[in-house]
Amino acid sequence: MRLKAGIFVSALTRRVFADGGMAAVEKHGAEEAGAIFVRIRHRDGSESLAAPAPQTAFDTDHPDGRLFELRKSRVPELEISEAIAREARFDSDIWVVEIETDSPETYLDFGDS
Repeated sequence: MRLKAGIFVSALTRRVFADGGMAAVEKHGAEEAGAIFVRIRHRDGSESLAAPAPQTAFDTDHPDGRLFELRKSRVPELEISEAIAREARFDSDIWVVEIETDSPETYLDFGDS
């Protein structure tokens, strides 16, 4: 059974805080199954955007996991803001979580590209 979006977001933010990092919920989405987008802030001032991986990236042995893909990598903040705004217009139930890290793979599972 797949974790509810709200529980996943809560666990993600707690893990980041436990490691001494910063995490914040920028947009609260649907508690049960909202798509989760992660805005990753890097120390050099750039940002990356992790988005839900397409269905084809899921392992048939573990279909309930949450996989992400890196949609944008180390770009200016404005590019991430615009991408998130487009997603929110398409789906108003999305979550946007902001974390500060240079190693997002510590907190997120990325599908094979």
